[in-house]
Amino acid sequence: MKQGDLVRRSAEVLRALPRTLREDLVTSVADPTPYGRRPRWLEWRPALVVPLAMFAVGILVFNTNQYAFGYGMGIQLGILFAGIQSAALVAALFHPVLAWWVTVLVMVVLTPFAANAGPFGATFPWNGTVIGLQAAMLFLLALRVRPRTAAQALTISLVAGLVCGTINPWRQGGVGIAVAVLVVAVVVGAALRGIGAARTQLVAQEELTAEERSRRTLLEERNRIARELHDVVAHHMSVISIQAQVAPHLVENPSDELRENLAGIRENAVGALTELRRVLGVLRSEDPLSQAARHAPQPTLDRLDDLIDNARGAGLSATAETTGEPRPLSPGVELSAFRIVQEALSNVMRYAPGAKVRVEIGHHPSAVTVRVTNTPPERSAPPSVGAGHGLLGMRERTTMLGGELATGATPDGGYEVTATLPTLPPAHHR
Repeated sequence: MKQGDLVRRSAEVLRALPRTLREDLVTSVADPTPYGRRPRWLEWRPALVVPLAMFAVGILVFNTNQYAFGYGMGIQLGILFAGIQSAALVAALFHPVLAWWVTVLVMVVLTPFAANAGPFGATFPWNGTVIGLQAAMLFLLALRVRPRTAAQALTISLVAGLVCGTINPWRQGGVGIAVAVLVVAVVVGAALRGIGAARTQLVAQEELTAEERSRRTLLEERNRIARELHDVVAHHMSVISIQAQVAPHLVENPSDELRENLAGIRENAVGALTELRRVLGVLRSEDPLSQAARHAPQPTLDRLDDLIDNARGAGLSATAETTGEPRPLSPGVELSAFRIVQEALSNVMRYAPGAKVRVEIGHHPSAVTVRVTNTPPERSAPPSVGAGHGLLGMRERTTMLGGELATGATPDGGYEVTATLPTLPPAHHR
């Protein structure tokens, strides 16, 4: 950097210094907290008041004696100024900037009295108790404000103390000890605040990551359900198209209006089917399944026995039972019921090794119920990597059909999944 630029930059900093100090130490309404969150240690303030008040009482007694008799102020003024300093120390837990200003102003006001105190004012303003008072004050302030603000307060305290102390000769080493103690107090306080801010940032980032992971998992599961249901919808649209094409040949001498309407129905069905295939191409653009698996027929409850046999082959002790009178179900209900059983069995194998599973399919006049229960696991499950889609997928499928899903632990320590899937259109339930 050129010398001219350095001079200009320094001049700009000096001109902005009064405004910076005013913003940081005067007009600041509230102490800044890292990342918009209050430090956790603030919750402990009620418990910290008692020990800090005891320390403040000790300072009150010592300084009252020093001011009243050493400085010749009298007992009333001695108690007043010592009390203000002690009260400011306790108040620093709640308003550190204001409390720090009070201690600085009291130090300035005491300067004329210390000048007339003779040998008693030789250590003014940094005797043992005042060093401890100011160090505690700056430490509490550094815990609550930005490092820049803490550095400004430290600088003002040191400059004010040095100026006020020039009225009397200093004892050897007194200045160095005071400066070292105050600097260490600010550095430690700022370091602890930085550690707390880093932890707060980490917690906030973890919450955002967990939220994003949950959102991504939900989208992935909905994508998967949409891909599966495409085949169901496409089947119906294909049937409509074929029926509309065949219908004119089933009627003797069909009118032109009928032919036109049926042609329109077929045209709309073909158009809708084309759009469905286009959407499916987007949804399956990153599908890792093989080409054959993508176009395989979607499973129904007719394949439930095969699913149970596969689970047994994987080492799972599973039984199945069907109650009620089976009857044709809509493809969406068939697919969702099968997937709920499949995902429940997968969860048992993953989280309850050695457990016994019972699958119950109940057919009712207006709904089909799917109930999968398992006994407590015989051994602990290995840690699972990543977030699973099992319960989320069950809930999405059930909600899509207007049904209900209940999951939770059983009294014996096992687990239960119960889904109720309506089999009639919503109008039939009124």
